[in-house]
Amino acid sequence: MRFTIYQESRQGGRNNNEDRTTYCYSRDALLMVVADGMGGHHYGEIAAQIAVQTLADAFQREARPLLNDPFRFLQKSMTNAHHAILDYTAQHRLKDTPRTTCVACIVQDNVAYWAHAGDSRLFLMRDGKVTAQTKDHSRIRLLVEEGMISEAQAAFHPDRNKIYSCLGSPHPPEIEFSRKTPLDHGDILLLCTDGLWGELSGEMMAVALKGANLLQAVPMLLNQAELKGGAHGDNLSVVAVRWEDAYVEDASSAISTQTMSQHEVTTRLEEFGRNPAYKSDLSDDEIEKAIEEIRSAIDKYNPKK
Repeated sequence: MRFTIYQESRQGGRNNNEDRTTYCYSRDALLMVVADGMGGHHYGEIAAQIAVQTLADAFQREARPLLNDPFRFLQKSMTNAHHAILDYTAQHRLKDTPRTTCVACIVQDNVAYWAHAGDSRLFLMRDGKVTAQTKDHSRIRLLVEEGMISEAQAAFHPDRNKIYSCLGSPHPPEIEFSRKTPLDHGDILLLCTDGLWGELSGEMMAVALKGANLLQAVPMLLNQAELKGGAHGDNLSVVAVRWEDAYVEDASSAISTQTMSQHEVTTRLEEFGRNPAYKSDLSDDEIEKAIEEIRSAIDKYNPKK
């Protein structure tokens, strides 16, 4: 595999950053995950951390170097993350259940497989156009599809952030899957939270990224979205990959997995409380306790062999 990848998360105008992102790759498979946490008193960020960490841990264990069934992997891992959040909720006897959106994508054998719950989005971009994207699990999306409101009206609707599927809800999540989607050289997969797509449309981002250096262009998109969001803007997070193989954007920025061993996995996952981008006003002791509890909740569903 050969690809260029970039991930970043920003606080925006919020007091805390409840978004979480990760990507992992073996010699023959790539995983990308974005989650947007919801819930008071820091529990939203914990729900999002459980989601991305559950998928990353499962990928590290199962991508040897391919996943046997990518759709099955996504379904099982997202469901396990959902139950791990419920276990955390029960352990702390929380009245307000922490929840998180989740969008995740696997690429192997030049084919993309993705799944999502909530309104964090994936866009597939080709030649400056959006050729596929996830559909938000939101009441507003249903109104748009029924023709009751326009896309322009949806952008400013007061209920635009109300979603009906997520991980951690008392009700089982509705996890929606893509088709197997073959990738062309130069295709871009962009996963992001609503802090980004709510300010910049997929079409605008596709045009901006066409032929651009991903490592320079994606931060510029985040700058624009953060500026538009202003003092009350949401957290904004992204993982974007340009699928290359024979397409070379910049030899110095491209990752090649050709020399990796069969059981080697590289993971970019920021642990809870360790990255300044994920600002939190928890004390060091509270962070250490949260890390231990997150790990305990995840290990029940991702047992170490």
